[in-house]
Amino acid sequence: MRIRDEQKGLLFLVFIGLIIAAACIIIAFSLRTDTVAESLENDQVIRVLYVMEDKPGDALMTEMIIYYPVSKKAAIVNIPANIGAIYASLGRVDGIAAVYKEKGINVYREEIENLLGTKIPFYMVVTLDNFVKLTDMMGGMHVFVPEPVDAVSENGERWLLPSGAVTFDGDKVSVFLRYRLPDENNPDVYERYQNIMIAFFTQLSDYKSVILEKKNFRLYSSLMSTNLDQNDFYKLMKLLSGMDSEYIIKQNVTGSARNVDGSVLVFPLNGGDFIKQAVAQSTNMLISTGSTMTSRIYVLDIQNGTAIQGLAHNTAVLFQNASYDILSTSNADKNDYENTVIIDHIGNKDIAKMVGDFIHCTNIQEEEVKPDDAGNDSAANVDFTIILGKDFDGRYVRPSSK
Repeated sequence: MRIRDEQKGLLFLVFIGLIIAAACIIIAFSLRTDTVAESLENDQVIRVLYVMEDKPGDALMTEMIIYYPVSKKAAIVNIPANIGAIYASLGRVDGIAAVYKEKGINVYREEIENLLGTKIPFYMVVTLDNFVKLTDMMGGMHVFVPEPVDAVSENGERWLLPSGAVTFDGDKVSVFLRYRLPDENNPDVYERYQNIMIAFFTQLSDYKSVILEKKNFRLYSSLMSTNLDQNDFYKLMKLLSGMDSEYIIKQNVTGSARNVDGSVLVFPLNGGDFIKQAVAQSTNMLISTGSTMTSRIYVLDIQNGTAIQGLAHNTAVLFQNASYDILSTSNADKNDYENTVIIDHIGNKDIAKMVGDFIHCTNIQEEEVKPDDAGNDSAANVDFTIILGKDFDGRYVRPSSK
């Protein structure tokens, strides 16, 4: 009798344990489903980490996609493999690609979230070989090659690409992503990565009736890995297929290069604060309710009104990475401006304030747009002129001590 009672007690404990485990699974699944539904269905900004592997564990390119379904506009942020920092997951200074290689996609995503200052709920990982297959299945990728490429790799592979606006099959896309020229700099390579991403989303949009056909989608999705189940991944891709590929902001994490243990690492500007602000700025541009604010990228003329050499150029780099176009950088009419000033040539106070907020400048002057200026290239092409004064410290306008 005593044995039976013990058995009953044991069975009761096992039963309770199963109930608790089942409840935990149900709660976890519900929370995951709610998070996915909230991000995909409630008109929120969608953020996806897209990683292409050259070899297993080696990230060839990493892009963070920011997409706002309401405006159908997006931004793509390139994360170079050699972005350096003291990564907590590694316990040492290294390039961020080492995190992916040693710790995998989930830890890699967390480190990129810390870098960019934003949560990234979803990821997609594709190998280069599978991307080649995807390219052929999607009818090729449309890209622009400024000059013909005829070069040989270190292992003797010959790289051949025609120039102009061309449609590449999978093999040519592989060459387009892998070739390197002796005089080529890293921004040129990152530009190619982002152009391929734009080509991918263009094809996704143009052929969505085929790609998103349920019986076909499994073939495409099988070539990518993600943290979403099949249904949610389908929802995500359906939303991304609505992207306006003509309006995609391109950003890149920039910084100062240093040699660390024989490797050249790039450490983000201002300790990483700048890229966080640039990503936030781009996101604000995507979700702005005003149609004017999301209609185009604004053009700046930056002038150095101080005796500090290179100030206009360095400031131009900041604004370029915050998704503005820079028409020119130059010296102002004098080099003793006390206060930084922003001149609004288009009469848009909201945008002028956005430009000012980026460098903490409130000194904004509106220039009257005259009919006589219609044929003036400067008036027609520049939206805002920024004249940097002595109160600008290279990143922000310092508040007056008065």
